[in-house]
Amino acid sequence: MTEKTIPILPCRTLQPVLDFYTALGFEVTFQQKSPNPYAVVERGGIELQFFGMKQYEPAESFSTCYVLTDDVDGLHAAFRTGLKAAYGRIPTRGLPRIGPLKDMSYGVRQFLMTDPGGNCIRIGQPTSEDQHHRPAPEETFARALHHASLFAHSKDDLAGAAKIIDRVLHLEDERPTPVQLLRLLVLRADVARRLGDEETATTALTEAVAVQLTAEERESVRDDLERLEELRD
Repeated sequence: MTEKTIPILPCRTLQPVLDFYTALGFEVTFQQKSPNPYAVVERGGIELQFFGMKQYEPAESFSTCYVLTDDVDGLHAAFRTGLKAAYGRIPTRGLPRIGPLKDMSYGVRQFLMTDPGGNCIRIGQPTSEDQHHRPAPEETFARALHHASLFAHSKDDLAGAAKIIDRVLHLEDERPTPVQLLRLLVLRADVARRLGDEETATTALTEAVAVQLTAEERESVRDDLERLEELRD
């Protein structure tokens, strides 16, 4: 037997959603306006279907689906390129938006992308055969990074992530390593920018740039440094 699962996701109107996915390299393979607005987009092995609801509120959406790939870095780069060409910039907050690549604690490298309909498309590549959540580290700052990353890049709870980071950065009796500090500040800036808190984002970015790292340390936080440069642009 062969089965295939196809997500059917809501939106208020179809056209902004179709324009978004077209920018990502998808093809609109079906569209109808009546009796019910409905459309299908496809890119390689990814197929998504959408239906229109006039009373739907994208900003309040909880709709999501997961896409597994064997080249998450390639898709992330291709989607960013397409979005920049279509929108003149890479949207990182509001609707639509695309998040950074992150190595998650449950053995997946992934990014989150939210379309104009408010649907969160999670795209990931397994990096381990064990897909269970890893236990949170015991060390204070490693533990904070673990939980804040899950809140920001899996649960999509930005306020929760900000609270975790702010608490540990204000500890008086413990200090993070330079690598931990860099990662915490970049994540805090990312979260602040997505929340529309430009003052906090600017402060965190300034402090992150000032962190001194060795060449080996810089290599270990390559994804974070790339995100830092993106946020500074």
